[in-house]
Amino acid sequence: MNTAGSRSPQLKLKLDSNAPDPASRWHDGAALAFLGGSLRLVLGTRHQEALREGDTLDLPLPPQATPRQIQDRAEAWLRDEAKRQLQQVIEQKSVLAGRRAPRLTLSFAARGNWVEAQDGNALRCNWRLIEQPMAVIEQAITRAMATLPPEGGGCDLFGTPLGTPAS
Repeated sequence: MNTAGSRSPQLKLKLDSNAPDPASRWHDGAALAFLGGSLRLVLGTRHQEALREGDTLDLPLPPQATPRQIQDRAEAWLRDEAKRQLQQVIEQKSVLAGRRAPRLTLSFAARGNWVEAQDGNALRCNWRLIEQPMAVIEQAITRAMATLPPEGGGCDLFGTPLGTPAS
């Protein structure tokens, strides 16, 4: 039996000791996961907007930027790029499937599927999907699109959806 003076070493540990230090991840020269590879973060004020050049991402921040400023700017660029890249894949897959492109919304959930079909003709994609290789992105979107309900056959001459019983 433990007495007050002989507590186990586990009780002495801080609860947040395993939390990563943001400064170790968000700094000039850090690697950022992107399309199955990585981009190197470069801070500088040469550009007005974040700009990807090859395997580098130039962020318009001064060298003394805080880790939080670097994270905010890098993730904002990643979210914008995710929306652009995912929309492009959705449009390509829609053409191949012979259907209208479903509406895209980005998810910021910490847990869940990469892509979920919603509301008949919409896909909800986790923005961090952009970190995966393009083959994984295409596969996730293709699978989710396969679960969307089939589109109607259009409308007749009077604007009545085809397949709807006449009144």
